[in-house]
Amino acid sequence: MTQTPATPRPTRNWLITGASSGLGRALTVAALEAGDTVVAAMRRPERIGDLMVEFSESLLPIAFDVRDTASAPTVVERAIDRFGRVDVLVNNGGVGQIGAAEEIDDARLLDMLEQHVVGPAALTRAVLPGMRARGTGTIVQMSSQGGRISFPGAGSYSAGKFALEGWSEALSGEVAPFGIRVLIVEPSRFRTGFNGADVLEQAASGDVYADALGAMRADMLSANGRQEGDPNRAARIIRDLVEAESAPLRIPLGREAVRRLHESYRRELSSLETHAELSESADFPGVPESVRPA
Repeated sequence: MTQTPATPRPTRNWLITGASSGLGRALTVAALEAGDTVVAAMRRPERIGDLMVEFSESLLPIAFDVRDTASAPTVVERAIDRFGRVDVLVNNGGVGQIGAAEEIDDARLLDMLEQHVVGPAALTRAVLPGMRARGTGTIVQMSSQGGRISFPGAGSYSAGKFALEGWSEALSGEVAPFGIRVLIVEPSRFRTGFNGADVLEQAASGDVYADALGAMRADMLSANGRQEGDPNRAARIIRDLVEAESAPLRIPLGREAVRRLHESYRRELSSLETHAELSESADFPGVPESVRPA
């Protein structure tokens, strides 16, 4: 009996920010090893010189800071000039920050927002016209478990990730009719440089919050090099979800993320149900509930 030949796997063209280290680098390698092409956008392209040796034909490094939103269209244009299109955008670039709300000044807070929502939004806008024209594409937003729940000392970081998730959830509904998917990734701790003292940003610590945040600060730094999450396993999961015919809007990665988010959802649902009658009493009596298009 003649067998029908398997449909060849299509080559995807990826644009990945923060590709020089951590999950960004792991995802770059996973895509390249699958036979795809990658535009690797990062502040220090020389850090992936070893990958250029092996994948010189399928890898294009570009010097880019995600906060430079004016350059986002140029990055996308260079990707199209080299590989013809962008099939997958991965907004991964960014760093963490520790500090109580009173310790984080305007500049530090704005920096988190620029890195984690304003920058990704600019790149997303730049790739959408091409994806819409082709009727296909995937936007991968690298969020965090801290994009759904927050912790003392992580407010500024979570501010950016919460904003990214809200923006991306709306985006998902807007672009779905054009065949474009959005995937929000919510990792817990992965063995990357994220927790390194030279990477993790820290506001100046005073005595006021020493007791409240001291243990948290120490824990964040001491986790460096001991995180349970495997970046390579995470990258393969993301790659497989991009290739799958269907995928969830959100995917937590790591046991801690699954546990913490599960606990948070249960806690919030319980609180909602407990106070539902009080909450509903804020409406005008007898006025029907609003009917919305979405």
